Amino acid sequence: FFRSAYTPCTASGNMGKTQDVVTREYTINLAKAVHGLTFKKRAPRAVQAVKKFAQKVMKTSDVRVDVKLNKAIWSKGIRNVPRKIRVQISRKRNDDEDATEDLYSYVTVVDGPTDEGTKVVDDV
Repeated sequence: FFRSAYTPCTASGNMGKTQDVVTREYTINLAKAVHGLTFKKRAPRAVQAVKKFAQKVMKTSDVRVDVKLNKAIWSKGIRNVPRKIRVQISRKRNDDEDATEDLYSYVTVVDGPTDEGTKVVDDV
């Protein structure tokens, strides 16, 4: 077979799509992450699962979790983690001069849909 000379996009000078600043929304199934786990390790493992997911989809090793997301995961206690959680992951530029990476991921919780579409109005 003919073997072509493959050069990744970073070697050719083009940084590629992983270097863009971008924001996306995801639904993370936390039940899969904590299934069969000891009760006292469930919420910490769920936070680790969110960080690992953000690392995988955004391709950054530096992941920062918002305080509201942490509170949402811990809202039902250490044992009863929410089954699914809707998150917004933003890949941002790192302004710190001492940072090893130029990008980091910031994960926040997405508020649920508003009930304005299903609001009941009494016609009197």
